[in-house]
Amino acid sequence: MENLLRPLIVIGGSVLLTLLVGLAVDRLLRRADTRHPETPLWGLLRRCRPPLQVVILTATLRASYGEIRHPLVADHRAGIGHVLWLVLIAASAWLVVHMASAAVESTYARYASATRDAARVRRVRTQVTLIMRIVTAVVAVVAAAAMLLTFPGMEKLGTSMLASAGIIGIVAGVAAQSTLGNLFAGFQIAFGDMVRIGDTVVVDGEWGTVEEVTLTFLAVRTWDERRITMPVSYFTGKPFENWSRGGAQMTGTVFFHLDHSAPVPLMREKLREILDGCEAWDRRDWSLAVTDTTPTTIQVRAVVTAKDADDIWTARCTVREQLLAWLCEKHPYALPKVATGEAAARPPAPRSAPEAPRPRAEEAHTTAAQNGDGTAATPRTGRG
Repeated sequence: MENLLRPLIVIGGSVLLTLLVGLAVDRLLRRADTRHPETPLWGLLRRCRPPLQVVILTATLRASYGEIRHPLVADHRAGIGHVLWLVLIAASAWLVVHMASAAVESTYARYASATRDAARVRRVRTQVTLIMRIVTAVVAVVAAAAMLLTFPGMEKLGTSMLASAGIIGIVAGVAAQSTLGNLFAGFQIAFGDMVRIGDTVVVDGEWGTVEEVTLTFLAVRTWDERRITMPVSYFTGKPFENWSRGGAQMTGTVFFHLDHSAPVPLMREKLREILDGCEAWDRRDWSLAVTDTTPTTIQVRAVVTAKDADDIWTARCTVREQLLAWLCEKHPYALPKVATGEAAARPPAPRSAPEAPRPRAEEAHTTAAQNGDGTAATPRTGRG
């Protein structure tokens, strides 16, 4: 009876203590969150309750399992203690990651609520995301190392690993050259403010928004909901367009190729009318001017502004569609023309007039003699 009662008391007492401590901590955090609503830290720390309870339960069992007198436990005391120790290390790492995440997210939330500059908020968000990934990786490595050190014989393995660290380091450096390059490029992007989560970029001719940034890759969401995954080293080694750099406000252009007779002043008035009804236009600036000419057409450029990349795209499409429809309906003569008629035939070359036949020598001599002055007589018609 005692062998059965002791395990129940130890396990039941550990579970009860875990539940009571978890409930007490949750109530304290809830009260702190109610008293200080401007600080989201206390509400975020409530998410640490599951790993905290696992840590308390494992630590309690690790400290009291020796009181169990059951023969099964006595035969495997060392193995049970080792397993509990491994679980305690893993649960502690889980708790540390959750607490660090709560602290970082709380700091970011307070900064985002107090800052009106969207570009700075996106920059901090990118840095916070990468910092949390680094913290998670470091904690996981430390926890794994601590768990390995609990196994007997790991000291010898560690000594042999240190002895061959030089060779292993050279081989790993050569084999993971690309990975290490992406890793350092991720640090450069995070703290060099080159690209941020939410930025509108153009890479390899694709227009999209940066959706995720990690230490090794970057995901861009295109306008048609595709995801382009690119190594972060691309953004440190090749040029790319960042439409959100320096501010979210943007200026867009719309080009028209029209006939020389296009009514530019009327187009300017129509453009202002179109923009007044366009919600994407932020009313900062607009213009319309002839920017180039060719022997057959003129180039008309319309300039519009918007608060971000999405709105500038909408404004440009609206201006292009409505202005072209207005030209087709009201001024079709302004549209460019292409000559499709047949070319005129080339006129024939003029021929020279035929020369009059010359009189023979004896006839000319006879005529001149009859006139008596050496000139040819003029032939007459009719009488007289």
